[in-house]
Amino acid sequence: MVTLEKEGDILIVGPAWVGDMVMAQSLFIFLKQRAPHKAIDLLAPEWTRPLLERMPQVRQAISMPLRHGQLGVLTRFQLGRSLRNQGYKEAIVLPNSFKSALVPFWAHIPRRTGFVGEMRYGILNDFRQLDKKRLPRTVDRFLALALPSNAPLPDPMPRPCLTSDAQQVAKTVQHFALDPFIAPVMVLCPGAEYGPAKQWPAEHFSEIALIYIQRGWQVWMVGSIKELDITHKINHLTGGKCQNLAGKTTLDQAIDLLQTAQVVLCNDSGMMHVAAALERPLVALYGSSDPHHTPPLSPHAQTLSLGLPCAPCFKRHCPDKHTNCLWQLTPSMVLERLEKMNLT
Repeated sequence: MVTLEKEGDILIVGPAWVGDMVMAQSLFIFLKQRAPHKAIDLLAPEWTRPLLERMPQVRQAISMPLRHGQLGVLTRFQLGRSLRNQGYKEAIVLPNSFKSALVPFWAHIPRRTGFVGEMRYGILNDFRQLDKKRLPRTVDRFLALALPSNAPLPDPMPRPCLTSDAQQVAKTVQHFALDPFIAPVMVLCPGAEYGPAKQWPAEHFSEIALIYIQRGWQVWMVGSIKELDITHKINHLTGGKCQNLAGKTTLDQAIDLLQTAQVVLCNDSGMMHVAAALERPLVALYGSSDPHHTPPLSPHAQTLSLGLPCAPCFKRHCPDKHTNCLWQLTPSMVLERLEKMNLT
């Protein structure tokens, strides 16, 4: 049986996706509940820092100076060597790639835990075989790595909870000349970094937006610069009546704007998990992905999925070229779910 060391801090190699990093906070909370005296440091891409700064369980973020997918053996070796004297007794490696386990190995961290993944025998010395039936959700898999192999998961499971600063939120809305107090705010997150097979059609988003605009609501859209095409299309279809903030905000600012929302409507995406961790009322739409695998971890969230025979396919693009899993998820279905949420 593997147990946590009595002394020494923990290095966690974090994931490279927004949603996965938010879900990983459940692991951080659980580790701090078990061993409050231990510090948790995260080795993760620099862009994750705004998220990690909102997780009080994390002592510091250590920036991974390589792009996603880049091997950079020498850089990883040098980084690992620089961490040898930091007092880490345990490393938990959340990604399944071979390269993600190299830094803890070269840092000489005594126990290095993770799933076998890409044949990481030896690189990890506390390796686990992933049982997808026993651990169907991503968050379950993260939490399992903090426990002895095959041990039951904590019940209740800690839920992600990002902190928010009211003064910073006020500064952000002022920066964009917004006023969340003049009318209730619906935030749309119509993008999905993974690909179009996870994106509800712009035509459907715009229909919901127009209904709420006609009811006196404000509709804001947030997302990365990669999502400008879909946000421009939605705004065009609503006659320019939305506030299109895609590509204009930092991640920090986007989180602040989500904090002001009375409701968030989004695809299965990183921003969906952020909204859930902010405890915003939320309706999440699933196409090629599975709401049982990566659900929003919040009692204030609702999910919608048609469960077609071809779904979930987990593809970036629809293999059948129709994306019926999203087109046939009609605005009327979404509106019905929104209206059952008793929004104010």
